[in-house]
Formats: sequence, structure tokens, C-alpha cells
Amino acid sequence: MDLFTYRDESSDSLKRPLANRMRPRKIHEFIGQEHIAGEGKLLRRAIEADQLTPMIFFGPPGTGKTTLARIIANSTSAWFEQLNAVTSGVADLKTVMGAAKERLLLEDKKTVLFIDEIHRFNKNQQDALLPYVEDGTVILIGATTESPMFEINPALLSRSRLFRFEPLTAVHISMIIDQALSDQERGYGKYRVKMDNEAKEHIVSVANGDARTALNAVELAVLTTKPDKNGDLIISLEIAEESIQQRVLQYDKKGDNHYDTVSAFIKSIRGSDPDAALYWLAKMIYAGEDPRFISRRLMVHAAEDIGLADPNALLIAQAASYAADFIGMPEARIPLAEATLYLATAPKSNKVIVGIDKALDAVKKEKTGLVPLHLRDAHYKGAKDLNHGTDYKYPHQFEDGYVPQEYLPKHLQGKTFYEPTERGYEKNIKRRLDYFDERKKNGD
Repeated sequence: MDLFTYRDESSDSLKRPLANRMRPRKIHEFIGQEHIAGEGKLLRRAIEADQLTPMIFFGPPGTGKTTLARIIANSTSAWFEQLNAVTSGVADLKTVMGAAKERLLLEDKKTVLFIDEIHRFNKNQQDALLPYVEDGTVILIGATTESPMFEINPALLSRSRLFRFEPLTAVHISMIIDQALSDQERGYGKYRVKMDNEAKEHIVSVANGDARTALNAVELAVLTTKPDKNGDLIISLEIAEESIQQRVLQYDKKGDNHYDTVSAFIKSIRGSDPDAALYWLAKMIYAGEDPRFISRRLMVHAAEDIGLADPNALLIAQAASYAADFIGMPEARIPLAEATLYLATAPKSNKVIVGIDKALDAVKKEKTGLVPLHLRDAHYKGAKDLNHGTDYKYPHQFEDGYVPQEYLPKHLQGKTFYEPTERGYEKNIKRRLDYFDERKKNGD
């Protein structure tokens, strides 16, 4: 029997994709997620004891969420139902719930309901599901690639235990590949497949913790490689590279991965690490993030974390925003990278945001301050009769264009909102303000 005879066998199981055939059937076959499914862990104990409660599995694709749900289906004494949120609606839910109620009433048999991609259920669909979860008609297992905090109704979330699935490690992916190449029943164990170490390492690296991606690449590599004169299927680095050319990043523009990446980007700039900042910028660009969103974050950061330590930072960010919008991708990556590097290497100061927030806090919490008479508008008829503008000193008529006088409401006089640092241009500002303070003290 050769490889091609094997592929053409009538068994339905052998016609299914390798990633589907190689799904673990029992919990002891499950690879990865030791923090939740390892020996002695809560989830594993619940599966082994068949004592299930509502739960949400969330994490990147290819990390075992659906696989673990199917293991539960093979292990539980309860009736198992599966729905996909993409193709199912409220009517489907009602049908499943009706059957589950009848099963519980007549047979005293519980129903485990697995909903894949549960984040795609809208609010009404999730609301329709809630009463049946509350009264125990079904034991819900939901799987999602998005953060439940963003996508699942709080009421449903509060009744479920969350289990976070992490990307599989290189060791896990390597074990899964070895398993597929050695398994004689479901994998390629009957064939003389020899994969170079470099080829395997490449697939492991590019799969980026996604077992499905790795197995799809292995399948494509095996099925497109002809045996050599010895009957061996040699999977070289070149074949591996062709079989897994480019990975699709897990990056939903409304989900937690989006916000986590943007957070890492800004924090890298704030931390003055240009290499890390460029990496997170590259990830956003690669994933198709809107350049205008990146531009807005750069402008906010320039004002918030650099401020007057380098006043040019905001101008650079603004120029990059205009350039990116004007020229479009892929060239827009260049001005965005230039602005990112400028901001990452600029002196840092958060005194602008600290100052305005202090002032806003004072406006919010302090009593309303009256504008001092000498600062009030004196240009309209009758203003002088009210002493508006009286005793105002025009700074340009004094030495250095400065004269001490009070500008704050009386109850806030002496209050400081802006305190410049000794970094970058702010050290010049600090010296100037220190000079003004000294003249105030001397009554000049």
C-alpha cells in the first residue's frame, strides 16, 4: 500500500483533514493547557468525575477549545449537543432547549450544550440562552477567540467559570507533529515520512502556538511530496516553507488582542525602547490595523508622555498622520515608523497630562472661583465703572515681558498645577519658571 492508495481508501475518517483526524479522544491524549487540564487541575477533575458546570473556553485558534469540548462529549454521561453561533439562531436554541427540558423531565438526563464561537451570538441570542443556563436545563460550554469581558453578556458570564487557553508552546506543537507522523490509525505512521529538523522547526515557529496551522502544513507537505527511490517521503526545509508560507495573526480589531497590542506599543514608546515599539507597530501593520488609529495613538502619546520635554514630538506625530493618510499603505509604514522611533527616543515627561488633570480636579472639587477684577474684560461699555480691568499690569511694559501679579481665583492662589521636569526642553521651562518665582518672592 502506498500513500496514494491510503488517501483513496473508502473510510470516511481517512478523508477528513489531518487536523480533524488527530483530535485527542480522551483527556489523557490532550496536549497542552496544563494549567487548566493537567493532572489534578480543576477542569480535568470535573471532566473525569463528570461533574460539569457552565464554563467559557477562551483563547487563540488552534489551542484546543473545541477539542476539549469533544473530549467532554466522549466522557460525560449527559446528552451532548453542539451548535455553532455563526449558523444558529434563536429558533435553533429553542429547539435544543425544548428537547433538553423534555430529556431532563422524562429521563432525568442532563444536557451539555457546546456553542462554538459563542461571541458571535448577539445580545438577544445570549439573553434567550440565559434562563436555561440559570435553571440547569443545559450545562453550557462556550468557546470563543475573543475576550469574554467584551463579547459575553455579564449575566451569562457571571454564571460561568472562565478557562483561558494559552497558545501552545513549541514543545507542544513539536509533540503534536510527532504524534501525527507516528500514528498509524489516524496519521501517517504507515508511511516512511522523514521530516528534517529544520523543516519541523520552521513549521513549529510559524504555527505560532496554533496546532491546526501546524497540522495543516504537515498534511500539505506530506500529500505533495513524492517518495524518493527508497520509498521515503523527505520533508525538507524548502517544502516546509512552501507548506506554511505565512501565518494569519490572531488580531481582532475589537477584541482584547487589539487592545493588548496597542497597550504594548504605547508602553514600549513610553519606556524608550525603539526596537519593541517597532515590533508592536509591525504587528499592527501586518494584521491590517487602520493607520489612522495608529496615528491617533501616536499623537496622544506625544502629548501625554513627552509633552514639553520635546514640543516637536507632537508635530512629528501630526506630520506622520498626514503623510500616512495621504500616501496610504504600504508606504505609510515608513512615516509611522519614523514617528514611532522619534517618540520612543525622545525625552519623556507626563507633566502636561498631570497638570491638566490637576486643574480639572480643582475645577470639579473646589468651590467655583470668581475671576479677579483686574483680569475681567474691560472692553465693553460700563466695564470700567465696575472696576473690571482696573490695576491690570500689561507684561510687555515690564522688564523681560514679565510682572508678578495674581491670575488664579483668590482661594487657589499659590496652587501649582504644572511642574516641569529636568528632562529635555522642560529643563529650560523650569529655569524660566524658577526665575519668575524668584521675582515674585522679591516683589519685583
